[in-house]
Amino acid sequence: MLKFILTISVIVISLGTNAQDEKMVTDRRFTIVPATVPEKWMQVETGFYRETEKLGMEVKDHFMLHPVLAVKYGVVKRVEIRLITELATQQDGSSYGTTTYSGINKVALGGKFNFLDEKGIRPKTSLIAHYYFNHLRTIFNDTLDGGDFRFAMQHTVSKTVLIRYNIGMEWLHFKYHPYYVYSFSPGFNIAERWFAYIEAFGYLWKGSPPKNSLDAGLSFYINDNFKIDASAGLGLSKQAPDNFYAFGASFRFRTSKKAQ
Repeated sequence: MLKFILTISVIVISLGTNAQDEKMVTDRRFTIVPATVPEKWMQVETGFYRETEKLGMEVKDHFMLHPVLAVKYGVVKRVEIRLITELATQQDGSSYGTTTYSGINKVALGGKFNFLDEKGIRPKTSLIAHYYFNHLRTIFNDTLDGGDFRFAMQHTVSKTVLIRYNIGMEWLHFKYHPYYVYSFSPGFNIAERWFAYIEAFGYLWKGSPPKNSLDAGLSFYINDNFKIDASAGLGLSKQAPDNFYAFGASFRFRTSKKAQ
């Protein structure tokens, strides 16, 4: 994974002069941003994720994504298509040892449509939706597909402070009841190349306790088209993982010549 990130870094730094007027914005956290990939640009976001849940004094479950990969393309202004894939390992602990499962965890195809610009108290707003091809999963051999949708919103408080938040629904399998998702995330531009955020997010099921978590992250721009990130968090409710962390890299490039 580290070798892959370093290789991509060299390639993208060499493309740094082919820049947009604005820095790249990514979805490398739970809160999806309303910004879309610029028209005729390709954006790749990849990383590693690990969460731990303690079951007893010395028994733990671990879940890892290695890697999670999101490929996005700006079809026209305000519209992007998205392909998300995840390779995962699940380690279930017990007093008798550890059982390990590995394979494809997710294949999702979707899009993002930015239909409102920010104006006054009205937030910048986009609709994001995905279809989950669960029958392609190999880690748990699902046969029922699923999907999700979210509304992603953003308020610009100042040049330094942003507030982003999501609300939506997800179906792990379309046959069963959906659950509701939410997130709230203040973000902070630090100097020219750093961005930091804190984030509260979770899942709500009808008739069941919520799954709530809190995390914080930091990203660094090598240039406008390439950045690296790291984050860590903890569960706030019994249903959430005890702790988790992630790191990754993202880049973008133009797929056609700039119009004159």
